[in-house]
Amino acid sequence: MKQWEIHEVEQGIRPPESIKMTLEEFLEHDVEGYEYIKGKLVLKSPPLPPEMCSIPTTMTLEEFLEYDVEGYEYANGELVPMAPPSREHGEISVNVIRYLDAHVYQNKLGRLYTAETTFQVGERTAKPDVAFVATARLTGDKTKGFSIPPDLAIEVVSPSDVQSRIAEKALAYLNAGTRLVWVLEPVTKTVTVYRSETDIKMLTHEDTLTGEDVVPGFSCAVAQLFE
Repeated sequence: MKQWEIHEVEQGIRPPESIKMTLEEFLEHDVEGYEYIKGKLVLKSPPLPPEMCSIPTTMTLEEFLEYDVEGYEYANGELVPMAPPSREHGEISVNVIRYLDAHVYQNKLGRLYTAETTFQVGERTAKPDVAFVATARLTGDKTKGFSIPPDLAIEVVSPSDVQSRIAEKALAYLNAGTRLVWVLEPVTKTVTVYRSETDIKMLTHEDTLTGEDVVPGFSCAVAQLFE
C-alpha cells in the first residue's frame, strides 16, 4: 500500500476496493472521506443538503399548528424539513394504510391520518407517515392540526433519515403521550415497536405485528407491509 494510492482513493481516481488495508493501517493513514468496516473502505455519508437543514423561525408552536407550513415540522423554534419520500416509502405507507384502515373502519375504533396531518408532540410538531387517533379523542377544530399527539404514530424510514433522529422522534412521541410507535425500515424489512424507553422490540419478516391495546384486534404479518 502506497501513499499515492491512498491519495488517488481520496480524489476519486482509484476505486476504494482496490486498496488492501488493515485496521491498523487505516488508523495510521486515516483515509479522508472514508470509514473502515470489515476490511473495506466505505464512503462516509455526505452532509445533508441545505434543503434538509433546519430553518430558524420566529413562529410559535401555536402559530405553526394554526397555519401548518406544508413540508415542515416544528421543533425547538425551527422549521424542520420532512425527508422527501421515495417510491418505496410511498408503497410501504399505502400498505400500512390498506391493512390498518380496514380494521379501524370496520370496528369503528377511530381514524387514520396521512403525512399531511400535523400533531402537537410536546413542545414540537410532527407529521407521522401514518397516524391513528381513537374515537374518544377526535375533538377540536377539523380545519387545523391536532393539538394532541396520536395514539399510534407510524414512521417509514427514508434513505436520508438519520437513525438517531428517528429514535429521538419515537421517544418524543412517547413522552408526549403517544401510546405506541412503529418504525418501518425498508432496507432490513423490519418493524421496531416502541412502547416506552425501556420497552422496544424489533420484529422481522417472520413475525406478526399487532395493535396491542391501542388498536385492539389488529394483526398483520410484517412481510405483508413490505410487499
